[in-house]
Amino acid sequence: MLKLQNISKQFDHKIVLENINLEINTGEIVSLLGPSGSGKTTLLNIILGLTKMDQGKIIFNDVDLSHVPMKNRGFNIVFQDYALFPHLNAYENIVYGLRNKKGLVTEKELHDYIDFLELWPHLEKKIGELSGGQKQRVALARTLVTKPKILLLDEPLSALDGVIKESIKERIKSIAKEFKLTTIIVTHDPEEALTMSDKILIINQGTISQFGTPHEIINQPSNDFVKEFILKQLQIKRQNIYNLFGEKYA
Repeated sequence: MLKLQNISKQFDHKIVLENINLEINTGEIVSLLGPSGSGKTTLLNIILGLTKMDQGKIIFNDVDLSHVPMKNRGFNIVFQDYALFPHLNAYENIVYGLRNKKGLVTEKELHDYIDFLELWPHLEKKIGELSGGQKQRVALARTLVTKPKILLLDEPLSALDGVIKESIKERIKSIAKEFKLTTIIVTHDPEEALTMSDKILIINQGTISQFGTPHEIINQPSNDFVKEFILKQLQIKRQNIYNLFGEKYA
């Protein structure tokens, strides 16, 4: 279990996060949802260890990681732009993080990850030769082979559309289920959060507006901001809402 206790952060005396308290169970997919500037990416970076919090605690499996460096936390992230090395082919990108971690994965495990993400036909391709969906799968494979304790995803679908986006959605859900991997996703898109997540944390102006399941968010919005943000401001696709929650909310 990941526990965040009273997490707060300021930049240039401006409050970005204030008293964030959260518990995430093993294997859950949790989306951090909110408008631009709400603090969701800062919270993701604090969990990763990339950004230092001003106060609070990060507890993972009863161990206090609050002051543990990023490289020692055992978490890993797929950035919005994938951060792949263009001069390396897909396979070289996938195994790059293993260069100083001999024995972390067996050859069979490596092949299983490649097989799971259907990357065999693309291993020899340079990054510039890959589609957006293929780049995303390479980035996921590169992260998974390091066996992260928590998988962090920063706007994983923002550069994708149509069938490719739906395919990556399903793969992310399959990864969490297959590997029992706690997954935290930053998104500004309510549709993505509702269709991908076990739970959703809605952040507004650095504070928690609501934390709950998709059904709870839709059926019992905690305040007007949640209702407006989910159902009106970002204009969620009616058919997806209908499929998830029925005609009343479509």
